[in-house]
Amino acid sequence: MKRTLIIAITAAALTAAASFGATAPQAKTTTPQTQAAPRSDIPADLAKQAKITLEAARATALAKVPGGTVKSEELEREHGKLIYSFDIQVPGKSGVEEVNVSAITGKVLAKKHESAATEKKEEAPPKPHQR
Repeated sequence: MKRTLIIAITAAALTAAASFGATAPQAKTTTPQTQAAPRSDIPADLAKQAKITLEAARATALAKVPGGTVKSEELEREHGKLIYSFDIQVPGKSGVEEVNVSAITGKVLAKKHESAATEKKEEAPPKPHQR
């Protein structure tokens, strides 16, 4: 628990520092940014109920998947629990690691690997119900 809190505080401090930016002029680069922003689905009504910030939960999830990059993140109610769900891509590996973090306690509730096929199935729109 202490370690999670330290990670969350460190992540929050780094986020705050980055938002203020450096005062020295930055050199312009011509290389395109290769890391896209994650797909995010954080409903405002659920965010109001969360006791843990998205940034703290993201830091906790990334600590469970060293070298990973968040591909998507969402806040949802699953099995009666308010959770952040992160799909984390690991370079050189197919599929993603899904990490669920409690939006109330900040604890990791689950971590599992999803194959590329399973991930594609989840992204597809649901089929209409047939009679």
